[in-house]
Amino acid sequence: MASSSNNLVAHLRRSVSPASLRAYCAEFISTFLFVFTAVGSAISARMATPKGTAPDAASLVATAVAQAFGLFAAVLIAADVSGGHANPAVTFALALGGHVAAASAVFYWASQMLGGTFACLVLHYISAGQAVPTTRIDVQMTGFGAAIIEGVLTFMLVYTVHVAGDLRAGGSGKRRGFAATALGALAVGLVTGACVLSAGSLTGASMNPARSFGPAVVSGDYKNQAVYWAGPMIGAAVAALAHQVLACPPASAAAAAGSSRHGNVETVVV
Repeated sequence: MASSSNNLVAHLRRSVSPASLRAYCAEFISTFLFVFTAVGSAISARMATPKGTAPDAASLVATAVAQAFGLFAAVLIAADVSGGHANPAVTFALALGGHVAAASAVFYWASQMLGGTFACLVLHYISAGQAVPTTRIDVQMTGFGAAIIEGVLTFMLVYTVHVAGDLRAGGSGKRRGFAATALGALAVGLVTGACVLSAGSLTGASMNPARSFGPAVVSGDYKNQAVYWAGPMIGAAVAALAHQVLACPPASAAAAAGSSRHGNVETVVV
């Protein structure tokens, strides 16, 4: 019992250490950057669309590109400080995999939600009171169907984060080079843009509770918020499990397998 208490105190102390506080600030800034570009591009696309006409494909492409570049930058600037999550679903997946302590994950979430909300507040007030667009599901869809789509999209995003982040190399003590970090961030940004193009008209392709929570707080419209929490969190958990099984097999299985060949690509299990 005493040992459990000591472990809890140690975890809490680490979660408020100077390094952890820097990580929370980095998450606030990176999430602010991403949500600002995502929501700001939606506002700009709406303003560029003639009144009385429905948004066209160009608006979807514009927001997808903005989110791809925005997330690329957000991950890159925070990668060496906090890991560059910029997404509560990513933090949840990494916490399930044991890469982030539970106490630290709570502070990560708080920083991300504050960053997303503050970005929307800034957009609302600097844009002469423009309404902040919220993520919405298509009128022909059900909430359950939208949650499944958000889960599938988040699975693809979070699995890419795991692979691009090279978590298996995290214990080597070696710092990744800038080129490797930038390439991983680019992959995360590209898959985000692809997901927005594929499902933006259906659910808004949020894949990020902070991306949906910030606009909801500023606009006061919390409709279908459960879709943008349940779907991404479940998709992120499945992605963490899939990566653990596929990319990080048990040591016994790795020793027995040694190396294997799949098609023309040789896979060496380490």
